[in-house]
Amino acid sequence: MRVVFAGTPEVALPALRAIADSGHELVGVVTRPDAPAGRGRKLVASPVAQAAEELGVPVLKPEHPRDPEFQAALRALEPDCCPVVAYGALLPQSALDIPKHGWVNLHFSLLPAWRGAAPVQHSIWAGDEFTGATTFRIVKELDAGPTFGVMTERIRPTDTAGDLLGRLADGGAHLLVATLDGIDDGSMDAREQPADGISIAPKILVDDAKVNWKDPATAIDRQIRACSPFPGAWSTLDGERIKIGPLTLDPDEEALAPGELRISKKAVHVGTGTVPVRLGEVKAFGKKQMNAADWARGAQLPADALLGDD
Repeated sequence: MRVVFAGTPEVALPALRAIADSGHELVGVVTRPDAPAGRGRKLVASPVAQAAEELGVPVLKPEHPRDPEFQAALRALEPDCCPVVAYGALLPQSALDIPKHGWVNLHFSLLPAWRGAAPVQHSIWAGDEFTGATTFRIVKELDAGPTFGVMTERIRPTDTAGDLLGRLADGGAHLLVATLDGIDDGSMDAREQPADGISIAPKILVDDAKVNWKDPATAIDRQIRACSPFPGAWSTLDGERIKIGPLTLDPDEEALAPGELRISKKAVHVGTGTVPVRLGEVKAFGKKQMNAADWARGAQLPADALLGDD
């Protein structure tokens, strides 16, 4: 088939490369416009745009997919199907109607669970044992289109959102190519999603990532891993924000009050609503990320220091 791939961030690159190496003809790529990045805030092309240019594939960067100029350019490429991974813009029906087989999205959950922008983060935060990826035909309603195929993945006890998303991106790339193959040869039919089991995964904001040390240790552990690497879990000390990396539950440690710190030469423990936890890496404002014990020594924390003291 003639395909036009749509995607923007790095997580879409495994699928783009898998399609480029497949038997399908990659005739174009759609991505978000160049955006400011770095200290100089210079305009930088998206990771997908950069990869497409290396592949020698035409790149379309519409401000919005409803733009007539974009739709005319897409129509001129005559795509049979448009595979999508994390494109980042809503597609109007006029664009959805252009390819004969529609737009086929790779979504990182087992639909209908975790429809929305942050399925991987919410699956970790909720304590799910399994997640996966699903290919489906895009319709107007969010992530509600009929599905083609799925893959499953166990969520490991130490997985961050970044870890899990990386595995899903690699495995999902093969699923997306297999879906295109099935659509092309007629062996794969789309099935409507069940009405039961729907859950929503909205974008996680910075305010959502604030740690409440009164929560149970297991809940805090999941929250921090779900928010790593983005937007990054955080707490406060003396009114300043401190980013908190993945930690370890330590039920054998002597009890501490929520937010209370116990500092030794090799470790920093914090009290929660249940058992203490051992901090991993932290990043104070204006400082580099470092081991919690090194951070505590450098900060010369008082004996009564308390996280979440705002």
